[in-house]
Amino acid sequence: MKLIFRQTKFNRYSVVALLSAVVSKLDFVEVHIAKKIEDVLTLPSDSFVAYSFMSFDLRQVQEEVKILKSKGYTLLAGGPHATARAEDCLKMGFDHVFVGDGEANLIEFLNGERKPIFDGLSKRVDLNDYPPFCVEQSQFIPIEISRGCPFNCAYCETSLIAGKVVRHRSVEQIVHYCRLGLRKHKYVARFITPNAFGYGSKDGVTPNVEAIESLLFNLRRIGMREIYFGTFPSDVRPDSVNDEVVGMIKRYVNNRSVTIGAQSGSDRILRILRRGHSKEDVLNAVEVLLRHGFTPHVDFIFGFPFETQDDQHETMQFIEKLVQLGCRIHAHSFLPLPGTELEKAGCARLPVWLKRSLSRLASEGKLDGYWQKQEQMSHELFSEA
Repeated sequence: MKLIFRQTKFNRYSVVALLSAVVSKLDFVEVHIAKKIEDVLTLPSDSFVAYSFMSFDLRQVQEEVKILKSKGYTLLAGGPHATARAEDCLKMGFDHVFVGDGEANLIEFLNGERKPIFDGLSKRVDLNDYPPFCVEQSQFIPIEISRGCPFNCAYCETSLIAGKVVRHRSVEQIVHYCRLGLRKHKYVARFITPNAFGYGSKDGVTPNVEAIESLLFNLRRIGMREIYFGTFPSDVRPDSVNDEVVGMIKRYVNNRSVTIGAQSGSDRILRILRRGHSKEDVLNAVEVLLRHGFTPHVDFIFGFPFETQDDQHETMQFIEKLVQLGCRIHAHSFLPLPGTELEKAGCARLPVWLKRSLSRLASEGKLDGYWQKQEQMSHELFSEA
């Protein structure tokens, strides 16, 4: 039995996690990674081809599905778009769709179960049941230490895909796999989590300082040379930042920046987004981080269709204040993602004066991000909705 994962630059983390699950549980499955559709076509047409993709990959996936279906491949869909649009994926030509958590259902499928849609929304997995990466094939990614988010922000797919109950991978398992990684000369630890300072907590927000310190201490103990916590590819909620947790991680981590999800400088917009924190919480988090010698890297989303000019000016004034304090800004444009409350709200609208302000900050080295490309993607997503 052959399983081919179609890997792109946007889905590698998902592919390696699923690859790890299959390799650890099923020794009769021959697994391949295809970085181009041409790589798929070199393998027999009785193979299963698995896609994990986001909505902005839809056009490319549609074209590839047409080609592969004409050759007789059996096609599997998973990831954010499939979770939000399962029936549409079947109509597109996929034979089986996996929504939500994919590990257990993919293994069930490979063991012979055949259903059009596999439910990983009500059937959630325990992260400890599956490896975080695939040592056997030397496929390494940042370790997913938590999955799920209780906040259900109006623009975000995380709680839809991963659930509202936060699940954590144990310190023991993380350390075990990092030790295996060290044997392969993987000396750097990075993590995937919706909220790094929520690791080990019951509510996903209130820092469990003991659990976080146990993780970081034990990784240092086994010889991990570099640890990056609270930075890419994860971030930190502002209401999870306090002196105790920041002072503690400073003793263990190599990063001197921490990524904070602010999203707006308008409390009115934050309430609409259901962020669960205020602008003042962001400012408090920034001040704590600066006090301990970290540079806050603060995320903002621009172009919400319901923003007023007053909201936009309030956000920019807040950003100017943060920049003066020593923060760096990471800019995004609003994306109307399928399955979210705001999927039909409209596309990103950034007035000329706002674009000029963002470009000025970028030219001064105070702002980064792909907000310009995302503004175009926002229009494409909304036109396809």
